[in-house]
Amino acid sequence: QVQLVESGGGLVQPGGSLRLSCATSGFTLDYYNIGWFRQAPGKEREGVSCISSGDLSAYYADSVKGRFTISRDNAKNTVYLQMNSLKPEDTAVYYCAKGYFTKVAVCETADFGSWGQGTQVTVSS
Repeated sequence: QVQLVESGGGLVQPGGSLRLSCATSGFTLDYYNIGWFRQAPGKEREGVSCISSGDLSAYYADSVKGRFTISRDNAKNTVYLQMNSLKPEDTAVYYCAKGYFTKVAVCETADFGSWGQGTQVTVSS
C-alpha cells in the first residue's frame, strides 16, 4: 500500500537550515504530483512546495520562495525539502503528500489523497 514517512525535522536556530526527507513506497514516485505542507498550531494546513509529475514544474508558497527547494530522487523513492534561512514563522509540523498525475504542480490539500504522519520543525533561539 501507499506509504509516506517524513524525517529530518528538529530544533534549529533562526537563519539555520534543515533538510526534510519523505521516504515513499507502494507507487511509482516520478508519476505523481508530490507536495510538502505544514500546519502550525491553530492554523490551517498550507501548501509549502509541490512538484509535478516528471518534475515538469514546481510551486513554492510566497513565504518560502528563494529559501526552500523541493526535489526528488526516484531511485531512492524519496522526496526532499531543503530549507534554508529558516525563520520562527516556519515553525510547524511538516507533512509530505502524494497527489495525482499532473504536468503542472498543484499545491492544494484537496488535490492530495495520501499523507505522511508529519515531522516537527521548530525554529527558535
